[in-house]
Amino acid sequence: MIIKIVTVIGATGTMGANVAGIFASFGNAKVYMVGRDIEKVKRTIPKTVKSVRADSIAENLIPADFSMLEDCVKESDLVFESVTENIEIKRSIALRVGAVLKKDAISCTGSSGLSVTELAECYPEELRGNFFGIHMFNPPYSMSLCEFIATKYSRPELQEDLKAYLHNVLYRTVVEVKDSPAFLGNRIGFQFINEALQYAEKYKDNGGIDYIDAILGQFTGRSMPPLVTSDFVGLDVHKAIVENVLKNAPDYEQTTFVFPVFAQKLVAEGKLGRKSNGGLYRTIKDDNCFKRSAVYDIASGSYRDKMDYVFPFAENMKKNIRVGNYKKALEILVGNLSQEAEICMHFLLSYIVYSLYSADKIGYGVEAADDVMATGFNWCPPLALIEGIASVTDVKALVDERLDRKLLEQIDIDRLFSEVKPSKYDYRLYFKSGC
Repeated sequence: MIIKIVTVIGATGTMGANVAGIFASFGNAKVYMVGRDIEKVKRTIPKTVKSVRADSIAENLIPADFSMLEDCVKESDLVFESVTENIEIKRSIALRVGAVLKKDAISCTGSSGLSVTELAECYPEELRGNFFGIHMFNPPYSMSLCEFIATKYSRPELQEDLKAYLHNVLYRTVVEVKDSPAFLGNRIGFQFINEALQYAEKYKDNGGIDYIDAILGQFTGRSMPPLVTSDFVGLDVHKAIVENVLKNAPDYEQTTFVFPVFAQKLVAEGKLGRKSNGGLYRTIKDDNCFKRSAVYDIASGSYRDKMDYVFPFAENMKKNIRVGNYKKALEILVGNLSQEAEICMHFLLSYIVYSLYSADKIGYGVEAADDVMATGFNWCPPLALIEGIASVTDVKALVDERLDRKLLEQIDIDRLFSEVKPSKYDYRLYFKSGC
């Protein structure tokens, strides 16, 4: 497959801009960057160049606005839509693209979980087979995951060629998943993140947000704590993902996708996270321009200084991780019965079970869960985590002992564990001695 000209629609957004850089650098394509304001697009181009660390691609990036959209699409071998996560807005773009798309060109959406099939149906019948979901993760330069979503209309030969292009030319980790709300990576990741947000509300008198993040920090196998991740992604995006799952794909963990009231309030106030310098966390400058980290205190409804919590189980885990004694670190976690250690253990076991369940429903093999979490979130993949805990104790027995039996009765837990395979990832690479 040869892709020489690409149009990226929504190119002033973080993902649109970064994806444009991937096509221009790895794909060596000319990329039309389409946004509502051409001057803003021009200001975005240096950021796109910086995102892939390749100054030479600047000449491949062509600014355009929506009045030029049809002309850009007519020339393009591939069109990538990356506008806001709103099905009506995406439908309106799909209708415009479909009216002028070349018969041998590819069109795709970068949606993080809306229906790809519904968008495909906006195209003329003869072009529906050319439409796919290509969900990359932020930042795509360092997060190689690409969830690939075909529909019942997809042309099989084009589907295979496009997957090969994504893998061999753009160097993506391509994981094919079913067209299900939030797909696979965000379904697993935001189940964990949203439940952490619920736990922050539940334990607001213990500290809330930073308290839960301190329990689920880097020493538990993730690159950043879950609620820091929510702030990085944006609370508005987080809200859209979990509400889409809650409405359209109920399952045994349905209640964990309910977005908490306090977080609804923050979104309504425009406190969305890093992009608005105020969400769950914020950076505050004093009169002397010194910066300090603050966190939203759910109990008081105001920001306070972020606390440095000291939990004995966590400190002992970190100490052992520093010297490479990962088995001992996990022994400490499994054996500690403090409130904080039990919360941590709950989340890790729930993550394992929900990953196995979701891969069974949405993926094409249990290994899919490992790939999406390793290369899309930089979290210890579930199969690798099973291997780590299995070095200490029987994981299935621990699940039966520690998780809510009424929840487990809703799924075939024995079958899910019978399909567990060795992981191609080493769990030790993900457990860090930092926060």
